[in-house]
Amino acid sequence: MPPIRTAVRHLLAPLTQTPAFRRFGRRIMPVLEAGFRVVGRGRMPISGILVPSLTLHTIGAKSGQVREVQLMYTPDGAGCAIVAGTNFAGTRHPAWTVNLRAHPDAEIIVRGRRLAVRAEPVGDDERDAAWARIEAQWPNYRSYERQSGRAVRLYRLVPTAELGRL
Repeated sequence: MPPIRTAVRHLLAPLTQTPAFRRFGRRIMPVLEAGFRVVGRGRMPISGILVPSLTLHTIGAKSGQVREVQLMYTPDGAGCAIVAGTNFAGTRHPAWTVNLRAHPDAEIIVRGRRLAVRAEPVGDDERDAAWARIEAQWPNYRSYERQSGRAVRLYRLVPTAELGRL
């Protein structure tokens, strides 16, 4: 990663942990992501400028409809992606984690590649190691878990097939 990107990440990380960001981020970020998707022709989420990011397509647990969300992910070193359901330190689990519990087969788009994945919950015995990887990428990210008062759901997205380019 270029040093400037790392420096910007270390400057922005503390801002994302402020009460203001946690309160307004959940409303502002989807709007920014949608605008950036148009400008970038859907190739990379805005968060992808600073951290590895993906677009996750799940099946709604109740609706059965396809749902889409942009997420930061952390490579696990074995070809899989780790995602954390922090929900801006909210007290409730984000809907996409509920969807993955009901329908673990999903699709992701990473750097223009569309992949089928299977979501596997990260086990209790792996949580600390997963958080260490995540925090090496985005400092103090686990503070979202501490401030939410709940155990954040962590998933490993295991690729099952490449689906071709969009």
